Amino acid sequence: MSRLQRWSALAVLALPVLLISIDMTVLGFAVPALSADLGPTSSQLLWIVDIYSFLLAGLLVLMGNLGDRIGRRRLLVIGAVAFGIASTMAAFATTPELLIAARALLGLGGATLMPSTLALLRTVFPDDRERRLAIAVWAAAFSGGAAVGPIVGGVLLEHFWWGSVFLVNTPVMALLVVGALTLLPESRTARPGPFDVLSGALSIAGILPVVYGLKTVAKDGPDASVVLSFALGLTLLWIFVRRQRTLAQPLLDLWLFGNRVFSAAVATNLLTVFALLGVLFYLPQYLMLVLGMSPLRAGVWMLPLACATIVGSLAAPWLARRLHLRWVIGGGMAVAAAGLAVGTLLGVDGDRTVLVAAGLLIGAGVGAAEALTNDVILTVAPPERAGAAAAVSETAYEFGAAMGTAVLGTVGLSVYAGRLADVDGVSGQAVDTARESLGAATEIAAGLPPGTAATFLAEAGEAFVAGMDVVLVIAALVAAYVAAQAVVLLRPELSTGTPAAHPRAERETVAR
Repeated sequence: MSRLQRWSALAVLALPVLLISIDMTVLGFAVPALSADLGPTSSQLLWIVDIYSFLLAGLLVLMGNLGDRIGRRRLLVIGAVAFGIASTMAAFATTPELLIAARALLGLGGATLMPSTLALLRTVFPDDRERRLAIAVWAAAFSGGAAVGPIVGGVLLEHFWWGSVFLVNTPVMALLVVGALTLLPESRTARPGPFDVLSGALSIAGILPVVYGLKTVAKDGPDASVVLSFALGLTLLWIFVRRQRTLAQPLLDLWLFGNRVFSAAVATNLLTVFALLGVLFYLPQYLMLVLGMSPLRAGVWMLPLACATIVGSLAAPWLARRLHLRWVIGGGMAVAAAGLAVGTLLGVDGDRTVLVAAGLLIGAGVGAAEALTNDVILTVAPPERAGAAAAVSETAYEFGAAMGTAVLGTVGLSVYAGRLADVDGVSGQAVDTARESLGAATEIAAGLPPGTAATFLAEAGEAFVAGMDVVLVIAALVAAYVAAQAVVLLRPELSTGTPAAHPRAERETVAR
């Protein structure tokens, strides 16, 4: 392929990643409007929001392996068609059940798109230096899209109906199909061996209950159903792992994790997204409910975070040519930790200078780190396992996102509920309801006399900021740990391949 063809192919591969990452954050803005239109029950609303990420996380490993077998470009095209059809279904859904079905199909399509795009980058860019820059652009699309989502949601919902947040996907998917068939080469494993149906079923059946448990904890706290979900999921995943060790052609090559650099890169992805999504869970609520911004204005104030993420991702390859990648990844996460610490200076008045400074530091640090960890994962993995390795990376993203929302969301809301005190003129029952979320407190305040409402909202805002501060401290500590882990575990002497006992063992150098 010529240089122009390669970089044109990168533009095609970045499209679905950008769109999927935007979809992760845009739906929250559409929930009030679609709830008023479709009237879903609380259980149906839960499934509308969560079934997408359930299926996305549960199917990534299976779809990454399938792409290795049937062709990564072919799977990408199939996924794009499914995603486009599902987006149209969701946009014009007339019942909650139809919207749930459309969101499920979106999750299926998303699971085919994400590992295919990252795996194809290795085929399109065989040169190490070009591939590192290409993966940085891919990572910038992914990370930047998550931060841009609120802006897109704010613009669409200010001018169109709630279905527009889904319908915008359809023409992009049509463009992706044309671009993939025109610009992308086909890529697959030469001798994939028989497909193990049981392993595929175990991977899905194991991951789904774990993700369900994480999301249920985030919303309702721990209960018997959560314990049962974790027990079932972890048991099935243990059986899955045992089975992979006995197969000549496993669905997930666990020997990849015998490489400490590969494992460290995957762990960095998971923990980085854990910290970032925990913050993104709170920041939009803080801007809209504490500072009283409109969705569009709140999205604009998140632009520094989005832009810094893109700049950090694109600067990472340049830095990696001058410094060892462990210093770039570790330094990036140290900068992100500093930004998270700066975020604790935000108060109920919302100092805009602090907000911008925190966003710039967090975005630049996370962008630099994520751009290079994906390059590490693809470089260490054998070429014939590129799809499976990419799926592991994406699964780490999804688990990190689910855990960040569940763990940090639960911690922050617990602090908020504990700090929200009784207010004169507000019944104890109303205060108990308000302790469930800041949104509930805002709804209760709307029915109170102006003076009482102002006092109550001030109390709720102080309590919410206290919970957000705890979350920011925890996220900063996690980011600092990831920085130290990168410096220690991504050393050149550890950058060799899988254990020699494995029949497919190879020795490849990651550090440059």
